[in-house]
Amino acid sequence: MPDRFKLATLDAELLPGARNAIRTCLRLQPQERVTIITDEATVGIAAALQHEVDAVGSECSVFVLERHALRPLKGMPEIILDDLARSQVSIFCAQTQTGELTSRIQMTAVVNQHRIRHGHMVNINRQIMVEGMRADFLAVDALSQRLVERVRQAEKVTCRTASGTDFEADLSPYLRWVKTSGIISPDKWGNLPGGEIFTSPFNTNGLFVVDGVVGDYLCQKYGDIQATPLRIEVENNRIRSLRCDNDELLHEFQAYTSTDENSNRVGEFAIGTNTACTHVIGHILQDEKIPGIHIAFGHPYAEHTGQTWLSKTHIDCVGRDFDIWFDSEKIMENGRFLV
Repeated sequence: MPDRFKLATLDAELLPGARNAIRTCLRLQPQERVTIITDEATVGIAAALQHEVDAVGSECSVFVLERHALRPLKGMPEIILDDLARSQVSIFCAQTQTGELTSRIQMTAVVNQHRIRHGHMVNINRQIMVEGMRADFLAVDALSQRLVERVRQAEKVTCRTASGTDFEADLSPYLRWVKTSGIISPDKWGNLPGGEIFTSPFNTNGLFVVDGVVGDYLCQKYGDIQATPLRIEVENNRIRSLRCDNDELLHEFQAYTSTDENSNRVGEFAIGTNTACTHVIGHILQDEKIPGIHIAFGHPYAEHTGQTWLSKTHIDCVGRDFDIWFDSEKIMENGRFLV
């Protein structure tokens, strides 16, 4: 059975972000059904979301992961997948643990199959709810649309930073650009807070300096790595070399990107568009939406970008304060859009 719950008190500071998620981003209607997947660490946020669902008047199932399986998950519990398949809207708001990517892929497979409007709030916390989730998502969507229309006409994106990034992505008309601006449709589930456009690049080359954050469970462990940036040299879409003064981070990142034959391959090339995200907070869910470039190694969101190869892993890498060009047109200077 679902774990619908009530808390004695709601954190009022969470409610504006929850209202944005339910009413603006997911556009929930009273006749629709919602599945919320959460965990013990995130029940306060889930309660705020459930509160907004109740205000709309929709049917809602809530599942707390620890009540249905041992963590880390070996797979998403069938009771949750079955419930999810009956909903028009879903939200995952829980903290990740090492080795759980497969369970989330199982979940999003159901989301894709049934064209569910899905808000992915992986590792969401209170700070993100009161910062990035309070964005004007209609304005973020308009900016994202302007950018995606321009970049779809480009053959190359170049990015540079004062910290040493000098990186180029060659694009292909056969690999789609996807907009996940926070306004979620049945065609593409998206992270919340939203605010990015992304593709799987045809090829990438150059030096990418990660002086923001790295993703997955490494983000929770290391946070903002500006003091010890990770320098990634890429040649023909593969990691050629890694350098970092933090030996532990270097070895963990190297191990992560050696998991399978494509885990060291650039699977995602993205531009953050959430202008409410103004500074690195050490959390990938929000930091990857900061205006600028981020890349990811591993899984290329093949079902959306049109890429053919796959990986069991996906790890994002975020830098700071970019200059960006679409072909010869400069569209960002020192982290500020010029369009």
